[in-house]
Amino acid sequence: MEIVHQLGQKLKQNIANVIVGKEREVDLLLTALLASGHVLLEDVPGTGKTLLAKSLAASLSLSFQRIQFTPDLLPSDLTGIHYFNQKDGEFHFRPGPLFARIVLADEINRATPRTQSSLLECMEERQISIEGRTMPLESPFMVLATQNPVDNQGTFPLPEAQMDRFLIRMKLGYPSSAEGVEILKRTAAAAGSLKPGEPARTATAEEVLEAQRLCGQVRVADDLLGYIVALAEATRSHDETALGISPRGTQALLRAAQAYAALQGRDYVLPDDIKQLLLPVWSHRLVLRKRHEAGSHAERILTGILNGIPVPSEKELESGVK
Repeated sequence: MEIVHQLGQKLKQNIANVIVGKEREVDLLLTALLASGHVLLEDVPGTGKTLLAKSLAASLSLSFQRIQFTPDLLPSDLTGIHYFNQKDGEFHFRPGPLFARIVLADEINRATPRTQSSLLECMEERQISIEGRTMPLESPFMVLATQNPVDNQGTFPLPEAQMDRFLIRMKLGYPSSAEGVEILKRTAAAAGSLKPGEPARTATAEEVLEAQRLCGQVRVADDLLGYIVALAEATRSHDETALGISPRGTQALLRAAQAYAALQGRDYVLPDDIKQLLLPVWSHRLVLRKRHEAGSHAERILTGILNGIPVPSEKELESGVK
């Protein structure tokens, strides 16, 4: 897995030229990329959500489109339209921004549910259906979405089906004191320019696809698979949950754990990989009985479940891998 590890290090160093700190968040972003997943960046304005997404896109030699979601945005604005060409007298298809390989959906919750639903097919099946015609999307394909959780005016909450399409949801949080000083130093050194520098393109589509293929070969012991299922079953029977983790959620955690292990240079998954990823992969998939208590409340429930389920022993893992 040295190839995956080196690719991850190269991308992290490149993103660090623009983003100060946030090593764990960058690790999660790269985990989603190598697990062929999508990411929801959720935090208050000004914490660098859009900048982080753009920095990853700028580091990859892949086509990139940014979409500013607004209430008047239509599904055809994303997927594309058929238009009549008067020169040849025929209809032609003009692809929308979703046909790029990296798509930044900025402030996704400001679009109407009708427009949000246009993302469901492309995020899950990597294809778009328009007027009875189905067109596949190029791989790798990734949606990076941002949303502001504290501003409810003019927003439309994402439904459970849409949230379930995101492999990882994460919050950036405020920088530490030292990071805040470094941000100001970089701002002062930019000579008054409001536009930050862009990372160099350091990874091609072929490199990313090869890394994704290698991540699928990371070994997972049978007891760890049982551990993931036990955690999921505990969410389904919990008193405070209306809907627990589905099989899609267990598959998402498995894929993420394989990619995370490969980024560390390992060809096998450890229990710590699952523990590190449980909250960012599962917290947005839980549906609570008291829906107004989502977010940190879901994380508290998952933390309690994680502490209550015994971790497989080393001997059990060794026997499960053989």
